[in-house]
Amino acid sequence: MSESAQTAVLVIDMQRGLFDDSPRPYEADEVIERINALTARARAAGAPVVLIQHERAEGFLAAGSPGWALVAALHVEPGDRLIRKRTPDSFLGTDLQPWLVEQGVARVIVCSYATEFCVDTTTRRAAALGYVVVLAADAHTTLDKDHAPAARIRAHHNWTLANITSFAGKIAAVPAAIAFG
Repeated sequence: MSESAQTAVLVIDMQRGLFDDSPRPYEADEVIERINALTARARAAGAPVVLIQHERAEGFLAAGSPGWALVAALHVEPGDRLIRKRTPDSFLGTDLQPWLVEQGVARVIVCSYATEFCVDTTTRRAAALGYVVVLAADAHTTLDKDHAPAARIRAHHNWTLANITSFAGKIAAVPAAIAFG
């Protein structure tokens, strides 16, 4: 099996209710462009793309609501896998893990929203499960917070996650211009 066939791209929470309203996440348009380029390379190489949507029982992220929908600028293909989640952990209470095992995935590339919540939690969980994890360092984002601007939050998580050594799986933080081959 090729390396591409053993890699999946996890696109987390790229939803209208999180991206379309003001204030928009840090580098929102650039992050979407980087994710689209990354997923295009993945699809061309035969690597699966998993689109993960956060949902709540009610409110702006209620399943089926306009805010729950994926961002209009995000390129979605019919073969992409759709996963619905209710916590920051894309594995908890979903069929993500059994599906990745079924596909023979050994490496996941993580990107999207929100750096300090769903991206961080999913990255750590994937590493704990033994996956080789690549964090697309310039293709995840968040909003500015009272304690730190979004750019600093992203930089902090890129460094922190890439320097965790206690998980079975390794984590690397690299620019989203990741090659498949």
